Amino acid sequence: MKKVLLIGVIALLAVLAACGGGPSGGPGSAGAEPTAAASANGEVQLDDELSVYNWEDYIDEQILRDYEERYGVRIVYDTYASNEDLLTKLQAGAAGYDVIFPSDYMVTQMIELGLLAEIDVSAMPNFANIGAEFKDPPYDPGNRFCTPYQWGMTGIAYRNGRFEEPPDSWAYLFDPAKLAELAPEGINVLNDQRELLSAALFYLGYSPNTTERAELEAARDLILAAKPYWKTFNSEDYYSTLMVSDEIVLSHAWSGDAAQAFWATYDDETGEGNWLFTVPKEGAVRYQDNVCIPASSRRQATAQHFMNYLMEPEVAAAITNFTFYPSPNEAAKEFIDPDILNNPGIYPPAEVRAKMQWLTDVGDAVFIYDEMWTAIKGQ
Repeated sequence: MKKVLLIGVIALLAVLAACGGGPSGGPGSAGAEPTAAASANGEVQLDDELSVYNWEDYIDEQILRDYEERYGVRIVYDTYASNEDLLTKLQAGAAGYDVIFPSDYMVTQMIELGLLAEIDVSAMPNFANIGAEFKDPPYDPGNRFCTPYQWGMTGIAYRNGRFEEPPDSWAYLFDPAKLAELAPEGINVLNDQRELLSAALFYLGYSPNTTERAELEAARDLILAAKPYWKTFNSEDYYSTLMVSDEIVLSHAWSGDAAQAFWATYDDETGEGNWLFTVPKEGAVRYQDNVCIPASSRRQATAQHFMNYLMEPEVAAAITNFTFYPSPNEAAKEFIDPDILNNPGIYPPAEVRAKMQWLTDVGDAVFIYDEMWTAIKGQ
């Protein structure tokens, strides 16, 4: 039986587990079968296939198989590592995807670029299960384009027993004195433009949504100075390939991934896992991922049907029980593992939430972010 971790005086401990390519000319592209349509009795006639493009380890694939068996729709499933990877693929003309899972700020950008199809939540009965605080978000007023999927936070995962005090500051990623000590044991940072720049901006005392070139250049320089000390840039499978194997001692991490590493190394005798999680005192990112339909999809009715399925209470609970990220689905709570639901490492208390900020669209400053990221990855 999984036991609940407690939040320490200083640190928020993580507890349960995690938060590509695709058919650019495959299902859903020109020449594919027509999208689902309403039959004479008003029921949706589902397409034979649906292409779903999601983050790595962000759904129990049994949920996909259950949908296939229940509705006779074959799901073509693929994964990506970051919002920017997803955006790049869609902008490059990939037209084969029907359902995608972008984060909050990326939804805004995709709407502005005309990459998302409008949806009708009134045609999704299960949308009523979503909690009020997660509806009508500022990045998608009225939920015209997306429905909420999961939410979480970004912080620092660290090896249990290695630190006398929890590393509750971004200094552990950027301070040369701390880096020199930890580098021989291995440090990973997320290979994610907004997340890594945000960590540096928080540490410097700036907004993670700044549009000021000077502040972004300062963040770039901080990252470049720290980069030689880091072992890896990995945001896709770091918890399994680096954390569980103890190849590193500290990682910039999403809360659910840190939790997955905790449970993958959990010892029933000691009641402990090898990995814990903390939200840095300078502040951290809170995010919400969403289910959306690319404008290029030719299976939009089937995609909306699948979106409604993901909001069924039992299905939403199964997602959280697998990913260990908190669900925005209120009706799912009775089916979520109590150890997850009552764990402040997953559903953080008010004082922890107060330290977190949403990432928002930065408008034309996105080009400055891209410039900084190119410099970071190129040196």
